[in-house]
Amino acid sequence: MKGVILAGGSGTRLHPLTRITNKHLLPLYDRPMVTYAVEALVRAGIDELMLVTGGTHAGEFFRLLGNGHEYGIDRLAYGYQDQAGGIAEALGLAERFVGRDKVCVMLADNIFQRSLAPVVENFARQEKGARIVLSHVEGDEHLRHLGVAAMDGDRVTEIVEKPESPPSRFAVTGVYFYDAQVWDVIPTLKPSGRGELEITDVNNWYVGGKQMEADAVDGFWGDAGESIDAYYEVNDFVRRNAVNE
Repeated sequence: MKGVILAGGSGTRLHPLTRITNKHLLPLYDRPMVTYAVEALVRAGIDELMLVTGGTHAGEFFRLLGNGHEYGIDRLAYGYQDQAGGIAEALGLAERFVGRDKVCVMLADNIFQRSLAPVVENFARQEKGARIVLSHVEGDEHLRHLGVAAMDGDRVTEIVEKPESPPSRFAVTGVYFYDAQVWDVIPTLKPSGRGELEITDVNNWYVGGKQMEADAVDGFWGDAGESIDAYYEVNDFVRRNAVNE
């Protein structure tokens, strides 16, 4: 299984901090944000990674991570997204790196208290399809800013982006697992109203084909890029607690 870390985007929700750097290079407690995503995948047993980024600070990731060996990465590749075209478009840049292997995709501003290893193991055993990581979130106001999974028991029936009336308490985190079908899905996507190729459309393709599985993680999950308040909330948690354990 290969890993793809997506560290692009304009980071407008963290302005003015991101006027001078990529948001994934901002510090969380005592080290750059992106290193937590690297650590999460390496500790889960994925040591062949590709990092996709863009913008004027792309070279700083190479200065930070180098060949990746210092971080436990066996093979590290880099991809460059020319403009903010969405998560699905950024993932498409990794097709030649991943090949026909399974892939774990992680947005680099996601922080987990617990290890992703059990989810990686579940997907390794999964015959085909996709898998998403869910987190139980209280409070409709927070859920209205997230992707939320509609559920029928343990089965995901739809993923709804920023729902006015959330269909469940399970938010879709920024970790996704796909088989090789994903490379056939991405070229069929149409840009959303904001002009981007949306990862939710990819996920709902798998849902529609009854090929989507899900795991709900225990412990803390935070999206450090969601807002300034969320960034400092995640920072405070990391300062006080172990993560990726």
